[in-house]
Amino acid sequence: MPKSGQARVLTAEQQDHVFDVIQHHRHPEKNTAIMQISFKLGLRAQEIALLQIKEIAKLNPSGTDFKLLEVMSLPAAYTKGADAMGRSKTQYKRRTVSFDVASFDQVVRQVEALAKAGVEVNPEDFYPPVRKHRGKSRDLPMVDAALRAALTDHLRLRIEKAGTLKPSSPLFITQKGGSYSPNTLQEHMAVILRDWACIEKASSHSGRRSLITNVIHKQKKSVKVAQKIAGHVNPSTTLIYEEPPEGQIKEALENI
Repeated sequence: MPKSGQARVLTAEQQDHVFDVIQHHRHPEKNTAIMQISFKLGLRAQEIALLQIKEIAKLNPSGTDFKLLEVMSLPAAYTKGADAMGRSKTQYKRRTVSFDVASFDQVVRQVEALAKAGVEVNPEDFYPPVRKHRGKSRDLPMVDAALRAALTDHLRLRIEKAGTLKPSSPLFITQKGGSYSPNTLQEHMAVILRDWACIEKASSHSGRRSLITNVIHKQKKSVKVAQKIAGHVNPSTTLIYEEPPEGQIKEALENI
């Protein structure tokens, strides 16, 4: 069972239920494609929101037809913590600062010297530089048949409605025709899972956690493989997914 605050890992039956429920609501092609990317490629909501047509398909010169790519190349700028071309920029307010012991001692000596000289001390002048997350690019083979079918249906409908598309066009657009913000798509995916499919504690991260859990526990792949799929910089982050999935815990309790 997921820790407090963690997205719920869905069973295969629950995932099938999600895709069935989507068919009974508006925009089934778009919503199916969004959730297929989440469950089959493990993308974060931010990454899905920032996807452009060129990441999943090659358009013909007129932009009226396409061919799905075999591999999605996800730019580093799309990943968690990165500023993806300014589209996911958030205002950062610093709340904590960290020093190693040697650096802290040096700062104290500098402050002492300034204080003795009668110079006004501004704490911000001594803050260490902010470590920026550059993101991590990754190539994800789009081999799942259901994923490819969903992307094909979605793109065909987009072209039918728009007439023509550009490689830089967003893959998913809102009802008003604009790009999804990461937060808006995150909320939309949560509505699909919790309100439409009635799955408690599910969130936009459930597809990602479900995929990585499946890779580690059911497919018995190495953590290195799971790390590559997830795009984690540190393998210790991937190891979080080595917790037993909810189904195994339920089975253990039933067989006492």
